[in-house]
Amino acid sequence: MPASAIRKFVPLADAAKAAGTKVYHLNVGAPDIKSPKCALDAVVKKCGELDHISYTNSAGLMELRQGLVEKYYRKIGINIEVPEILIQVAGSEAFAVAMQLTCDEGDEIIVFEPFYTNYNTFAYLYGITLKAVHTDIHQDFALPPVEEMEKLVTPRTKAVLISNPSNPSGTLYSRKDLESIGELCRKHDLFLISDEVYREYCFTDEPHFSAINLPGLEQNVILVDSVSKRYNLCGARIGCVISHNKEVMAAAMKYAQSRLCPPVLGQYASIGALDTPQEYFDETVKEYIKRRDCAVDMLNAMPGVYAPRPKGAFYTIAELPVDNAESFVKWMLSEFRLDGATTMVTPVSSFYKTPGEGLNQVRIAYVLEVPELEKAMKILAAGLLAYPGRTL
Repeated sequence: MPASAIRKFVPLADAAKAAGTKVYHLNVGAPDIKSPKCALDAVVKKCGELDHISYTNSAGLMELRQGLVEKYYRKIGINIEVPEILIQVAGSEAFAVAMQLTCDEGDEIIVFEPFYTNYNTFAYLYGITLKAVHTDIHQDFALPPVEEMEKLVTPRTKAVLISNPSNPSGTLYSRKDLESIGELCRKHDLFLISDEVYREYCFTDEPHFSAINLPGLEQNVILVDSVSKRYNLCGARIGCVISHNKEVMAAAMKYAQSRLCPPVLGQYASIGALDTPQEYFDETVKEYIKRRDCAVDMLNAMPGVYAPRPKGAFYTIAELPVDNAESFVKWMLSEFRLDGATTMVTPVSSFYKTPGEGLNQVRIAYVLEVPELEKAMKILAAGLLAYPGRTL
């Protein structure tokens, strides 16, 4: 099974910390933004009331499902009913279940590379083949014409899987982009699995458009969502799978029953989070824009480095003047120090399916406040100048 590129070098980071090195973590999407107080207060209140923690319904607490439908989704123009949403163990379980629901062993899913690397892991576990539509860093990872996507469709193709905004690139797909993908799915009767966990964090005037609102695809779209990024509740491990397709939801319920229930305290935190004021999101978007601009501007000022300016999420991909990004990441953690510190980023080659792609690219999560981010970027710049495998 392929290791997670995001976490496989954590032992090296731990060893560096044990030796007294400060490690700036730009490798994982775990921001330092505070979680909403209403979410934390809800957990404290519930813990004061409980004398034990029991199972909930396998579909999740009704209060949470109803709350998401009425307090969140309908407000943003996603009109669903309670039976069309199941609470999952984070977005990770949600897209893993969606992949299993749509494919048998040996079937295929079309993805857009670079894509979230853990899609690889679940595809491997379930015997699914990922077929990649290539997008290019120097074209801001724009989608190719639908005719190019269609070339990948075979009798074993069952679904298209998209992340919008994208992890790892921060690409924001427009309504027109989604309509092109929807046209492909409609023509070949494919499922469209839409991972929308970064929906709140879009940095353009154009609002996020959800795939579930594509006309004529009501029975094809499976929406994957999570509270992890929206409310910075990554450790709560609460997500959901949503579909208008009754057969899909019935099958998803079987998976839910097999793992008994989602995390209980995470569900109560999520119920509390539904009262988060809009100001929280407005301020968080402003903060991510500042961090994005800091990271991208400093990256593009480094000799031989190129990083596009993402339009959503809190990641960017940077092309580096190195022989191999994975070797560079290892070297930074094992050998390079600047004033007793180093920076950890994620090599991107496993976010691609095309052999040889992304070998000199890294994903950078701008999850630290600007002063800390600036320090991390300065260390990265110094490391690039000192790296023995530098190609510039």
